[in-house]
Amino acid sequence: MVRGKTQMRRIENATSRQVTFSKRRNGLLKKAFELSVLCDAEVALIIFSPRGKLYEFASSSMQETIARYQWHAQNNQINHKQTEQNMQYMKTEAANMMKKIDFLELTKRKMLGEGLGSCTIEELQQIEQQLEKSVSSIRARKSQVFKEQIDQLREKERSLAEENVRLSEMCGVQPWQGSNGKRGNVPYGESNPSSEVETELFIGPPPERRPRSFLPLN
Repeated sequence: MVRGKTQMRRIENATSRQVTFSKRRNGLLKKAFELSVLCDAEVALIIFSPRGKLYEFASSSMQETIARYQWHAQNNQINHKQTEQNMQYMKTEAANMMKKIDFLELTKRKMLGEGLGSCTIEELQQIEQQLEKSVSSIRARKSQVFKEQIDQLREKERSLAEENVRLSEMCGVQPWQGSNGKRGNVPYGESNPSSEVETELFIGPPPERRPRSFLPLN
């Protein structure tokens, strides 16, 4: 005969209820003992019968197990409160961050000349002053960049001049100093005496050229 499934509800018959309690209590105590032995677990089991009689099982000390349970329960409660506080703090910070982002977006639009219809005279003056400060900062930075580039070019020019002098000394050519006060190489025509050409000054009309005579061909 197949046993039917037990319905999970209170047994109305007192005798049947007591018999079922005794059987399942013994089975539960047996399972608790097996769990503590097989798995080396700390198990504590407390049962009160319908008449108020106490049945208990503890793999070690019942008092120590209960104290351990209370300590863990208290810590879990504290951790739960801290978690709730952290969540509330994060929600508040997120809301404040969203407000700051909205304010920055609105300020950016106003700086770009958008959404100025609702601005008062004081707000427009503040925007104008801020833009003037920004332009001044940009111009100052631009001047600084130009100055740095000029200094770099001057340093490069000085390095090239020194390299020019060094190469001139290696080649045996005397460096020359130009009109700007910088030294260079003397041109080849000026350094070679044989390249000088003497010229003579004539006053008066140029001499007449005699026509060439051609001999008749035989």
